[in-house]
Amino acid sequence: MSAVECSGLRVDRGGFTVLDGVDLAVGQGEWVAVVGPNGAGKTTLLHALAGVVPSAGAVSVAGLDPARAPRRAMSRAVALMPQRPVVPDGVSVAELIGLGRTPHVPRFGTETARDREVVDRVIDRLDLGALARRPVTALSGGELQRVVLARALAQQPRVLLLDEPTSALDIGHQQQVLDLVRGLVTADGISVVAAMHDLTLAGQYGRRIVMLDGGRVVADGTPAEVLRADRIAAVYGARVEVLERPDGPVVLPVGMRAGASDAGGET
Repeated sequence: MSAVECSGLRVDRGGFTVLDGVDLAVGQGEWVAVVGPNGAGKTTLLHALAGVVPSAGAVSVAGLDPARAPRRAMSRAVALMPQRPVVPDGVSVAELIGLGRTPHVPRFGTETARDREVVDRVIDRLDLGALARRPVTALSGGELQRVVLARALAQQPRVLLLDEPTSALDIGHQQQVLDLVRGLVTADGISVVAAMHDLTLAGQYGRRIVMLDGGRVVADGTPAEVLRADRIAAVYGARVEVLERPDGPVVLPVGMRAGASDAGGET
């Protein structure tokens, strides 16, 4: 059963085609990492799946059509962790995380003990207890990123869309966050589509990798199949070495030798 399915997905923004004919299927309990150079369409793909930008083509996420399903129904089934979150002023960390329960609270109702239990558990799992009463505006970039992820997890979604979930985190918190998400995939059957900048992390955590370039899918397969040095050179214009490791490929940049030049002539 597919948790995410799209066929011929197209998004036009500002007179430009950002996504052009994207086909994608993500199984229940599968983690798909979406990679590609800047401007490839990774964020737009997540926004189209979440229904926050208009799109053409056939799209189904958690059994819902993002363009037609009520926002409340989408929010109960799908959570998006944006790369640049907009947070309200004057709220604490715990209050912001608690907003993730909004889709589950009946209209004109109030939060229940169950809602508070979910929020407390997420705070604990993401090691945010020491920050719970702190104003969100007082957080560092990395702290805010963890809190926004916590808000998404508090929604208890069936599909989790992550846009660069570790870009502002130190290496320890990167591993903590990604291990937590992988645990949710394994234990709860959540499906994850994550746009990832770090190719090594994408290869170690994504069961599958979809590579975008110019709004199109140029590769879709296992990390070993997609993260090849020649393909990365062609798509990213980068010199890399790819090392095979038990947990997945490790992509290392290769510096230009002293005295060399791209044109092969004198410098």
